[in-house]
Amino acid sequence: MLTPKQNMREAVRGGNPDRFVNQYEAVYIMMHPAAVARKRPMRGQENVVDNWGVTNTFPADVPGAFPVHTPDKIVVKDIERWRDFVKAPPLKFPQEMWDQFKAQYDAVDGEQVYKAAFIAPGLFEQSHNLCEISRVLTYYLINEDEMHDMIKYLTDWEMELAEGICANLHPDAILHHDDWGGIDSTFMSPAMFDDFFLDAYKQIYGYYHDHGVELIIHHSDSYAATLVPSMIEMGIDVWQGCMATNNLPELIKKYGDKIAFMGGIENRAVDFEGWTDENCEAVVRKMCGECGTKSFIPCIAQGGPGSVYPGVYASLSSAIDKLNEEQFGIKASESTRLPWQIMF
Repeated sequence: MLTPKQNMREAVRGGNPDRFVNQYEAVYIMMHPAAVARKRPMRGQENVVDNWGVTNTFPADVPGAFPVHTPDKIVVKDIERWRDFVKAPPLKFPQEMWDQFKAQYDAVDGEQVYKAAFIAPGLFEQSHNLCEISRVLTYYLINEDEMHDMIKYLTDWEMELAEGICANLHPDAILHHDDWGGIDSTFMSPAMFDDFFLDAYKQIYGYYHDHGVELIIHHSDSYAATLVPSMIEMGIDVWQGCMATNNLPELIKKYGDKIAFMGGIENRAVDFEGWTDENCEAVVRKMCGECGTKSFIPCIAQGGPGSVYPGVYASLSSAIDKLNEEQFGIKASESTRLPWQIMF
């Protein structure tokens, strides 16, 4: 029987997994000094200002925090003077802090799981966090020079972060967030997307790959089927968060030899008041039956293990375990489920 990490590698590479990968079982999400320094709100907190000056709120009934963009809280007041408002936080941390995180990485069994450094937000999300999303989409259309310059500024900051992570922590995966679409459309055309983001992400993800990171896992819980060729060119190994609206069986057939798809289980389909184990299992069986084990990882679409309503994530995991036992004769045990995964 393959370890969770071995099984995920086989699934991602289109090899011979011996069962369905069970959500995040092979991805141990880990932090770093910049993530801690950012100051994000916990569930239920409101109006927390991060170190970019962005105000964020995290209601109890949603999967994650989001920026508050009342006029007084928008960071970029004038896009033509964006440099007056956008000040990247420093990334020079004491070596003692890096060493503390390195000890946490060293304590994780790298034979069982990928040690995945968590990075959020990405370039597009940070741009709309700073500007407000309807405004920033307008800026991409009519203030191209300013937006190209801002994206380069954000990219340079991410490159410095990548250098620190790779030099000090040596992860073998990263989980990088950047939502690029809504439920049934991307936020911009593929041509515009490539113009602003293709080279930037090729630079960032190329650096990680060149410095020992095996898997680039990119989270975008959205429709983004039209961006898959760009994802492949960027160096993304796993698109996490792909919603069912993307027609995953078709994408797997067309691109499965170049990229893997982790998701298919939308929160709206399973994660709601009055959810049931029966519904969770039905959704799991449908997606797994349509997509198979190669180049596909059944997973809740949100960008980390868990759910809005307690118990949903565990129910989905149990349904995948049940399917693995039925189809492959492999029964889940404590050896294939780490303590931090059992708690969700």
